[in-house]
Amino acid sequence: MRLLVFGQQGSGKGTQAKLLAEHLKIPHISTGDLVREEIMKDTDLGNKISSLVERGVLVPDALILELLRQRLSKPDALKGFILDGFPRNEQQQQTLDKLTQIDVALFLHIPETVATERLSARRTCRGCGKIYGKDRPPKLPGRCDACGNELYQRADDWPDAIKQRFKIFREETMPVIRAYQSQGKLVQINADQSVESVFMQIKQALKLG
Repeated sequence: MRLLVFGQQGSGKGTQAKLLAEHLKIPHISTGDLVREEIMKDTDLGNKISSLVERGVLVPDALILELLRQRLSKPDALKGFILDGFPRNEQQQQTLDKLTQIDVALFLHIPETVATERLSARRTCRGCGKIYGKDRPPKLPGRCDACGNELYQRADDWPDAIKQRFKIFREETMPVIRAYQSQGKLVQINADQSVESVFMQIKQALKLG
C-alpha cells in the first residue's frame, strides 16, 4: 500500500504515520526527516536549508525530489510506503504521480487554534530528534527520555513561522488535497482527538485489522 499523509503542522501526522507504518510493516518516509538529516550533516547545502527553515520558508522542490527519489528506490519501499510531508503543492503532486502510484491520501484535519497550542508546547531533542509535546511530556523537564540530550524549540515552531506555514498550507497544499479527493483517494480524519482515538479512526477508515 502506498499512502500519503496530509495535515498542517500540529496535526500529529508524523506520529500517526509512524504508527501506521509499524502496523503495516512498511517504511515511514518523512521529507522533513530527510531534510533534517541533511541539516545535521552540516554541509553547505544543509546550512542553506537551515536558513530557509528558520524563516518558515519551504525547501526548494528540486532538493526534496532528489532526496525522495533516492529513498523510494531502496528495497524496503518497493512493497509500499507512507509518505509524510510531500507533496506540498500541485507541481510536486504532478512530479510524484510520474514517480510512483498513490493508493490512499489521508488528511488529518485540525483547527488552526488547536494546532498552534500544540506547536507552542512542542520540544525536540538535539540528539536523536525525538519530539515531545503537551500530551507527551518528557520524564525530566528539558531532557530527552531516549538519549538524555537537551530539548529545544525548533525555529519553525516560533509564532511567526507557524503563521507562515499555515498560510502556505491553505494556499498551496489544500488544492492538492482537493485533487486527491476528486480522484476518490482521499480519507479525511478528525485529528482533534487523542493519538489513540485518531489511530483507531484511521484503521477503521482503511479497513485494517
